[in-house]
Amino acid sequence: MKRILFTFTAVLLISIASKAQLPGDSIRTDPSLSGQYQSLLSKSRTLDGYKLINPVRLSQFWKNVRDSLTTTHKQLLSTRKESQNFQKEIDEMKKQVSGAQSSLASSNAKLNEISFIGIGFTKSNYNIFVWGLIAALGITLTIVILRSAKNIHEAKYRTSLYEEVNQEYQNYKAKSNEKEKKLARELQDERNKLEELKSKK
Repeated sequence: MKRILFTFTAVLLISIASKAQLPGDSIRTDPSLSGQYQSLLSKSRTLDGYKLINPVRLSQFWKNVRDSLTTTHKQLLSTRKESQNFQKEIDEMKKQVSGAQSSLASSNAKLNEISFIGIGFTKSNYNIFVWGLIAALGITLTIVILRSAKNIHEAKYRTSLYEEVNQEYQNYKAKSNEKEKKLARELQDERNKLEELKSKK
């Protein structure tokens, strides 16, 4: 008997609690607007094909719709502000990237430029210029060496000719000197003979 009384009391309390929650509709399984709408329809009665909706529930649903719209509107404004801020940051970053790219291009141009006797060259042009200059100097040096070798050979040849001529001249000079001495002796002998003949007379 006590069990039956206890069960009856529990069922009665649950029934009273469910009826008390209907006007405010504070407990819902799905808190979204769609869930609230479905709950509103499920808790309404149908009369001659028309739905009879509790005005308290309808007012609560409309209040929730307005709250949701207000919240969504605020979120939209906040999102727009964030989007504008992001756009400003993106524009600023684009300017910074553009500045960095121009600075990098300028640095690369300065890095690739070499100044030689006041004339600016790129590295490739400078390399071509330097190697061309080295090749020209090498060719000039080769021509000078070849001409010098030819001149040295000519000088040696002329030196040998000079030495040969000089040797012949020295030989001729020595022979002439001997002839002169011989003639001087013969002349002296003839003078002596002449003196002897004069003294005999």
